[in-house]
Amino acid sequence: MYSFLTTENWADYELVDSGNFEKLERFGQYYIARPEPQAIWDKHLPEQEWQRMANAVFTRDKGSQEKGQWKLKKGMPEQWFIDYKYNDLKLRFRLGLSSFKHVGLFPEQDSNWKFIYDTTRNLKAPQPKVLNMFAYTGAATLAAKAAGADVTHLDSIKQVNFWARDNMEASNLDNVRWIVEDAMKYARREVKRGNKYNGIILDPPSYGRGPNGEKWQLEDELNEMIKLCRELLDGTDYFLLINLYSMGFSALVLDNLMRGTFGDMVKHEELGELYLLDGGERKLPLGTFFRFTSVGRKI
Repeated sequence: MYSFLTTENWADYELVDSGNFEKLERFGQYYIARPEPQAIWDKHLPEQEWQRMANAVFTRDKGSQEKGQWKLKKGMPEQWFIDYKYNDLKLRFRLGLSSFKHVGLFPEQDSNWKFIYDTTRNLKAPQPKVLNMFAYTGAATLAAKAAGADVTHLDSIKQVNFWARDNMEASNLDNVRWIVEDAMKYARREVKRGNKYNGIILDPPSYGRGPNGEKWQLEDELNEMIKLCRELLDGTDYFLLINLYSMGFSALVLDNLMRGTFGDMVKHEELGELYLLDGGERKLPLGTFFRFTSVGRKI
């Protein structure tokens, strides 16, 4: 099944507008304007409205595609919290204005957090083991933890793990296993140890570095990583979710990789794209995903 999934019913988040390679978002009470390479259409709102609404505007440094500076209006904090609720799942996230335009959260992942929460609760294991690699600030980690999982959270950047821990504490959760490590090295070691997980979550970047300078290049490493995940995933009680944000990387790539590697384990599967709907009813594409599970999703 090919699906187009978007963020829904989240009081603390809104994509207000997009266009001219920018997006205007509301996180809680604050409005953020920042670059968005896929928003090639015109803005829905006039430029004056963007200037009036935006509490913080990100401008790239000359010669850089990512790094830049934030211009803040009076009263705009550099860090603040927002809430997330889904059924009886209640999380709280600390946001911050980074020098790489990010704020510590990818709101288009809302539908994946819901999938993780619902599916983890429906697994047969009394405390499912879940591995979240390239885990960033931990929203997916906390969705699994709140559903009763024993979660291993792995990211190569120590400061990001500290940020995820702050989110865990703000969400009144505890006992997540934090690991600062290169994902490929860790997965290889876990395979050698014979460890198994009921759930595996992957959100790899196009390019990255491990804590000791290890190189990650998506097109070069992804095939091996998927094969390692096949060795790590429990064969009877499981789910796997992978998300990619890479322009030009077709969802069919994921379809070929997952079906070719996991075979008959691919059940109750969904393949598709994540997007955010702005105030002008335009769909901003923000990644492809593939997910499957041994259990039906009961909501």
